Amino acid sequence: MSEIKAHILIVDDDGDFRHVLGERLRRQGFVVTCVADGAEAVRAVRRDRKLDAVVLDLRLGDADGEHVLREIKSYRPEVQIVILTGFGSVESAMSTGSAGAFKYMEKPADIDVLSKALVDAKREKRHALARQDVPIAPKGSRWRRLKGVPNNRPIMLLVGLLILIGSLTIPPSDRLVGMLDEAKDEASAPAPEPGKLSLSGYMDYAKMDPGETITEYYSDKYHPTDGRGEQRASRERPLSARGAARKSHVMIGLILMAALFWATGAMPIGITALVVAVIMYATGIMTPDQIVMSFAKDSVLFIFGVLVMSRVISGTGLDRRIGLLLLGPMHDLPRLMFLFLPIFALTCSFISGSVLIAFMMPLFVLVHARISEEHGGKTMRPLLVMFALMLCFSANMGGPGSPAAGGRNAIMVGILADYGHAPTFAQWMVYGMPFVPVATLAVALYFFFMFRKKIGVAKLDAASIVRRESERIGPMTRDEYVAAAVLLGVIVLWVTSSGRLGMGGPVVIGLVVLNLLGVMKWSEVAKIHWEVVFLYAGASAIGKGLALTGGAMYLADAFVQAMPDAWLAGAGLPIAASLLTGLITNFMSDGATVAALGPITVPMAQAGGLHPWVVGFSTAFSSSFAHLLIIGTPSNALVYAMSKDPLTGRQLVTQKDFLKHGSAVLAISFVVLWLWTFLGYWTWLGFPEA
Repeated sequence: MSEIKAHILIVDDDGDFRHVLGERLRRQGFVVTCVADGAEAVRAVRRDRKLDAVVLDLRLGDADGEHVLREIKSYRPEVQIVILTGFGSVESAMSTGSAGAFKYMEKPADIDVLSKALVDAKREKRHALARQDVPIAPKGSRWRRLKGVPNNRPIMLLVGLLILIGSLTIPPSDRLVGMLDEAKDEASAPAPEPGKLSLSGYMDYAKMDPGETITEYYSDKYHPTDGRGEQRASRERPLSARGAARKSHVMIGLILMAALFWATGAMPIGITALVVAVIMYATGIMTPDQIVMSFAKDSVLFIFGVLVMSRVISGTGLDRRIGLLLLGPMHDLPRLMFLFLPIFALTCSFISGSVLIAFMMPLFVLVHARISEEHGGKTMRPLLVMFALMLCFSANMGGPGSPAAGGRNAIMVGILADYGHAPTFAQWMVYGMPFVPVATLAVALYFFFMFRKKIGVAKLDAASIVRRESERIGPMTRDEYVAAAVLLGVIVLWVTSSGRLGMGGPVVIGLVVLNLLGVMKWSEVAKIHWEVVFLYAGASAIGKGLALTGGAMYLADAFVQAMPDAWLAGAGLPIAASLLTGLITNFMSDGATVAALGPITVPMAQAGGLHPWVVGFSTAFSSSFAHLLIIGTPSNALVYAMSKDPLTGRQLVTQKDFLKHGSAVLAISFVVLWLWTFLGYWTWLGFPEA
């Protein structure tokens, strides 16, 4: 029996064509089902869980093919759609591509080309399922099964378990025990010498009495009594320094395990966060109430609200309107690079870059298609590579601009709050916003000199494309006006009142207003990426547990001890922190990177006699430098997915392009951060007194 290549559904209202194509694909090893209309196609897709791909005609008797495409994608986004039509055009190719079609082909199609496309579609389905956190059990060798797939990697789970067991069984070091048994200095004591950590960093330690140790404070305030009442608690022996060190050991093991799982995709990131919380309770590090309080921090509420707000903005079409407004005046390459990119990056400081890219990238693909037509139909691959990379890299550069730019910033605000130095929304903008246009202009210069001769294009004609798109979507609707007004109001509250309302308060107020005005339904809340929220909530609990047990201070101390003395003062520490963060963030999510490194890097500021913001901001800013890999950020993944030739389906932007140009942009990002920010703007601006 021949191997089954894929399970295919053919949707075409021409009975003869359906029969012939079905038989030819069956002879090639496909399992084929044929239907004649759109309604039957949708039912078949919902019914058949084995289905890999759909061959779809655009002109059906009962329905428009593009409508059927969108409906199928709404039910089964992992199923790949190959458009096969006798009425092809560039416009229909672009439209179906933006709707999620895998490949666009015209009748009559070569059966071998179609067969290859369907095999590729099956492979893409597996990737799509992995991105949706639906693990697929791999077949083949025992090693392959152990290696697994994203969200199901047995060998990484085993390694993480061994790390946890080691943290539970290996005796803590004498240095850790000594740090937890060191008495707090008098309040009037001078600041520690460079290279030496003290108990003054973590905000909760401010509640310690002079002469009290971390062990004594932790035992009194946080060590649970297992819920058996005061009589039981009175009989318990006080927690010893070595006992406290064991709990610190467990927290260090937990953050190493979490970082491993987040980096390798051993299990879903949200599940990892919940597992860590459960282990913290089971090992007696914190009580359930204390863990829940960590999950309910203002920074977590903030990122939840931002996710919902982004969905509402996308649902009203306001993101498209903003994209058209930004792209409208761009008639030539210099204006596109040196005007559009900085403005786009600044916009991404407040609105999800992924949301904007999802709309902007199809417009750039259309510009590429038009210019390719003007050059005799020759694909201008360098042009699309330039469009795609400069778009996602400038979106990444928007990350440092404000706390609203990403959950990484919200996590850092929460960590800095734990150390008594939480910046307000306006304060973050003062230190972060000027970095965005400077860094983006540096990136624009790189692309200008790298690509201007390769593409040889004087006019990009983006403005005419924008005019046609504007005419198509029509004037602004009431919902767009309301969403724009509420978004502006939320930003004003963030800037003026985040010190009093927090950063979560204004966005929740905005969501209530949107609901009362009928723009947002509360059912939209269920559709956000909740796993992201759990990541940030779990990161909050990890950070608190690591700090209060003394584990963060111990790790920071170890990091400092390993550094040359010359790096322990001035810009040395933030440069080291940014290097570490900027490299790691390319291999794990930016939020997970800050969650893992923030509790370690922020205490390092104390060792260098620096303000916590210096190291905290440098960690958060450099977590946006995920330029090297497709998986680095959602923006990178989006431009990669959309960078296909609409007619041939050929992938025009590759991982090699990301590595080649991303490494250069990463170096530029570090140079701008160090020279302009650490040694320039921040030095001039200064920092608030601790």
